[in-house]
Amino acid sequence: MHISVAGKQIDLSDALKYRVTDHLDRISEKYFGQAMEARVTFSRARSFFTCDINLHASRGLTLRGEGEAADAHGAFDDAAEHIAKRLRRYHRKATNHGHLRSRATPTEKGRSYVLRPGGDIPAREDTRQAATSDGLDEDTDPAIAGAGPYATIIAERPTDIATLSVGEAVMRLDLADTKLLMFRNSCSEEINVIYRRDDGNIGWLDPAGRLQA
Repeated sequence: MHISVAGKQIDLSDALKYRVTDHLDRISEKYFGQAMEARVTFSRARSFFTCDINLHASRGLTLRGEGEAADAHGAFDDAAEHIAKRLRRYHRKATNHGHLRSRATPTEKGRSYVLRPGGDIPAREDTRQAATSDGLDEDTDPAIAGAGPYATIIAERPTDIATLSVGEAVMRLDLADTKLLMFRNSCSEEINVIYRRDDGNIGWLDPAGRLQA
């Protein structure tokens, strides 16, 4: 198992690094029985420490836990407990090799982007002059006023779109502690999206419009 332990502008003791490595090794052996990759990052915010654990297991599973405490050891314990709670919730599915075996349909490749909102793109001067001569109002005609709101791409990265049942998708969303997941529904074969609502429930977008378990 490859484990990376790092601190942001803080020094980490060898004892803490050993404790982190030993704990995650035991999680790997207990739940997955094979090698995983993990990245653990410590930082300090005002008077407390934070710990972020990103763990990539087999079969496309990603687990994430965040914690904070007065010291680095306590912050790691808090983050590790968040991961342990999710693993206990999905113990059978997360560790069932047959249930999560690789599907015949290969994982699709996509790209995710981070956008920074911007203002309106100004209209070209020749377009503005021609429109004004025709008696059109540049304040009300969107073709004259400009291209409208736009956003600048500031980051992008490859993204896998897996073929999953809705139940598997919900499990992956929860284990990764993320807000949104796009997947191909194994029942309808349509691209679906699930997301975490502000009320704590899970939202599901299905263009097929058919209830699939």
